[in-house]
Amino acid sequence: MWNAWGRAGLAFDIAAASRAGAHALAQRQANRLAALLQAAARGSPLYRQILAGRDPARVALADLPPMGKPELMSRFDDWVADRRLRLADLQRFTADPARIGDPVLGRYCVWESSGSSGEPGIFVQDPNALAVYDLLEMLRRPLLQPLRRAIDPWGIGERLAFVGATTGHFASTVWLRRLARQAWDGRQLQLHSFLQPPGELIANLHAQAPTVLATYPSVAWALAEQAAAGRLRLRLHELWTGGEALTPGMRDFLSRSFGCPVAQGYGASEMLTLASECRFGRLHLNSDWALLESVDADHRPVPAGHPGATSLLTNLANHVQPLIRYELGDRVKLRDDACPCGLTLPVIEVQGRSDDTLVMHDRGGRAVRLSPLALVTVLEEDAGVFDFRVVQTGRRALTLEIAASGPQGEASMERARAALQAFLRAQGLDGVRLKARCGAAFERGRSGKTQRVVGAG
Repeated sequence: MWNAWGRAGLAFDIAAASRAGAHALAQRQANRLAALLQAAARGSPLYRQILAGRDPARVALADLPPMGKPELMSRFDDWVADRRLRLADLQRFTADPARIGDPVLGRYCVWESSGSSGEPGIFVQDPNALAVYDLLEMLRRPLLQPLRRAIDPWGIGERLAFVGATTGHFASTVWLRRLARQAWDGRQLQLHSFLQPPGELIANLHAQAPTVLATYPSVAWALAEQAAAGRLRLRLHELWTGGEALTPGMRDFLSRSFGCPVAQGYGASEMLTLASECRFGRLHLNSDWALLESVDADHRPVPAGHPGATSLLTNLANHVQPLIRYELGDRVKLRDDACPCGLTLPVIEVQGRSDDTLVMHDRGGRAVRLSPLALVTVLEEDAGVFDFRVVQTGRRALTLEIAASGPQGEASMERARAALQAFLRAQGLDGVRLKARCGAAFERGRSGKTQRVVGAG
């Protein structure tokens, strides 16, 4: 998609920006924001209307309205800047798991978000955005083992295993499927579903023998317990996590269990690579390509050092689907102190998803860990339910709550019940008591999103 010279220039700029001064960083932001607004005014009827009568090169970001996912999705066909893209066509595309990672119109990647905020979304990525994401991942991922990286700077000798959702058009799944097609060896990059029974997952990991594992903290914890019990035997060089909060205690346990360093990243469906850790474990925002505003409930700026009620994202890389002051929903604290690592990119703290890992027990009393993201994936992908909550009420008891009411809610509840029971049986948890009700109302948690999986406490 990108010629070699263009990628080389972009790579040089990304490497240089990590240590650029405040003025140089601000200049990059200003130039890229102006280019984004010009592209939006030119190609998106929605933003042509918003920017009518104003010079996009002179518009201040704070003068533009915050936009939420429900509003933008309701006007999707006017939102995107390529008039050939239509929501109905993309919904049919993302409904087909056989097309995960396939290009749309020969040039775009398309993925969908989960419905953790009650509204799933579809996001189209243009070639420039994909090139930026690729290089941010390559150049700003922390040097967990500097000597090994020096010997093999491109990771040619590594084998990466991703354990997570593999059957939906989610951002990480689409991006990794795309990269897997470029791999020269079938074992170099493999995706493993976290929905398969533990024994099958362990066997598949042993067959690949990965040197790098990428997954969610809750899944990594469950795999670490399998390793401690002697059932999982991997020789990992690195463990990468994301998608959930990683506490210091979890990081220490994972590092000791797998005998390797652990790194945490921060990304979203709206922008795949938002922040990366430095060697001191601090998250540095990729602010040369992403503007992230921490704001209160009325979208007013929150001072540095204080968490906001939500955050507004402007993706400077993607011009085909303009994300400008988009309400991301995460609660973020922006810090203004310098990091000892020497990077000048700003440090952020993210209050991640607050879902719990469930510890259930089978008929023999053996503890079985259930990742919250696995439960969410089952209910979204298999049952088509997005606004729900799963609450553990006992060692072998769950309650499933669905927001929808009336006949539609009853139908959703039955689909969700059947999908959840099938998943539990596959994990060796047959006979778990499962109560279900529809018409429930949910409150937002610390992350600004609904807590959808609640443990026994």
